[in-house]
Amino acid sequence: MLLLSSCQNSPRQEEIENISQKYAVPQENQLIVYTSHKEEVYLPIIREFENRTGIWVDVHAGGTAEMMQKAKEASENSQCDIMFGGGIESYEAHSDIFLRYVSSEKEFLDENYSSQEGSWTAFTELPIVFIYNKKLVSSSEVPRTWKSLFDSKWKGEIAFADLSNSGTSYTIVATMEQLLGESYKTLLPKFYEQLDGEILDSSGDVIPAVSDGTYLIGITLEETAKKYIEKGYNISLIYPNDGTSAVPDGIAMLKNAPHSYNAGKFIDFVVGYDTQKYAMENFYRRPVRTDVDLSPTYGSTKLIDFDVKKSAREEEDIFNLWDELRKTED
Repeated sequence: MLLLSSCQNSPRQEEIENISQKYAVPQENQLIVYTSHKEEVYLPIIREFENRTGIWVDVHAGGTAEMMQKAKEASENSQCDIMFGGGIESYEAHSDIFLRYVSSEKEFLDENYSSQEGSWTAFTELPIVFIYNKKLVSSSEVPRTWKSLFDSKWKGEIAFADLSNSGTSYTIVATMEQLLGESYKTLLPKFYEQLDGEILDSSGDVIPAVSDGTYLIGITLEETAKKYIEKGYNISLIYPNDGTSAVPDGIAMLKNAPHSYNAGKFIDFVVGYDTQKYAMENFYRRPVRTDVDLSPTYGSTKLIDFDVKKSAREEEDIFNLWDELRKTED
C-alpha cells in the first residue's frame, strides 16, 4: 500500500484544485467521505483506494460528533456517501441515518464486531489502556484496575479529555460504567470530582500532558499510546488487570448516498486484507479480520463483553450530565 505525502499548497490553492478535479471526474467515479480520522490515517487509505479503483474521493474531516452531525445533514441532501471513523457506539446512536450494507468480506470479519442490523462495519479494534509518566511514577505504584483510578493519590493527576470533544473519552466513561457495574448517574460525578477540574480540550492532548509531567497518569487508546511510545515519549502503557473494552471504530454508508456502489467498494476495501494488515503495521491498530495474525508486539489483555447498544442508548444522557457538571465549574 502506498503512503503518499500531502500537498504543500495553500488551503485556497488546494480548494481550487479540489473543485477542478471534482468537475473533471464523472459522477460514476466519485465518492464523498466524511471522516473523524486524522489525516495520517485516512490519507494513505484513500489514496491507495483511488489508485486501485480510479474513483476520486472528496474528503471532509473533523471531530466525531461534528462529522456525524455534518454527515447527517449532508445525507438529507444526497451529498454524503460514507462516514468513516468514530466508535461504533456513535454509529448505533445514529443508526437511523445509515443504510444497511453487508460487506463482501463478511466471512473474514470477527463476528464479535459486527452490527446485527448491518448498519455499520467495524474498521479496527481499539482497546482502552492506562498510561503513566515513567520518570515520575514507578511501575509498582501505577493504578492497575479501574477502581484504583479513584484513589486519593491520583486526584487531579489523571489526563482526560473533555467528553464534549472526544469520542474516546465517551468510550472510557461507558467502559468504566459497565466494568464497575455502577450507574453513570453516580459514577460520572465521582469521576469528575476525581479529575479535580483538570480537563483537557482534546484526546490528542492526553499523552503529551502525561509525558511532560503535567499529569502523572492518563487513559487513552492502545493505538495512540503505542504510536507515541514509538516516537520516544516519556510514557509506558499498562492493560487494566480487571479488563477493558476494545470498542472498534466504524465505517458506514449514509442513506441517500449519491454514489452507493462506490461506497460499498470503499467499505470492502477498508476491511480488506491489505488495508487491515497495513493498519496493524503502520497505525498500531488491531485488525478485525480473522485471517490477519496479530503481531506479537501487541500485549494480551482481558476484554469485557461491552454492551454497545446500552452505550448508544445512554449517550445523550451522559453528555447532558457532563455538561451540567462542567457548568458547576463556571
